[in-house]
Amino acid sequence: MDFLVTLAQPQVIEPTLRVTLDTSVLVAAARSRNGASFHLLSMLPSSQFEIALTVALFTEWQSVLTRPEHLPPGVDPQAAMGFLRYLASIAHLQDVHFLWRPFLRDPDDDMVLEGAVASGCQFIITHNVKDFKRSHELNVSAITPAEFLTLLRSTP
Repeated sequence: MDFLVTLAQPQVIEPTLRVTLDTSVLVAAARSRNGASFHLLSMLPSSQFEIALTVALFTEWQSVLTRPEHLPPGVDPQAAMGFLRYLASIAHLQDVHFLWRPFLRDPDDDMVLEGAVASGCQFIITHNVKDFKRSHELNVSAITPAEFLTLLRSTP
């Protein structure tokens, strides 16, 4: 009888990976529908991974992705904000209580790394892997969107 009660309970399946998306991934996805960045974003929400987001990273996304030079043709800043709000609605929202600064060369990269560490991310997905050289010291790997897609394909 306990077995039937268990079957009747709704099951919540948690994604197996938590990742942080660097702003460079969103910029690349906005520029081209053909690349790994766009493909990765088009997979969301995913049962394979979830994105982690801090207020600081959301603020950076907003600042960068609403600039005219980063808007796709025919998209206005309000539409870009709508997409960013959607990403926030499906993200694991994370507070950061400990700062690791200075750890990397760029304070904006430190902010991304701090969010990844605080939220238990295994990966920072970025087009600027070299900027996160020391992230492995905090048990976070920086990989490109293409590398992450390859990882997802190889995971059963």
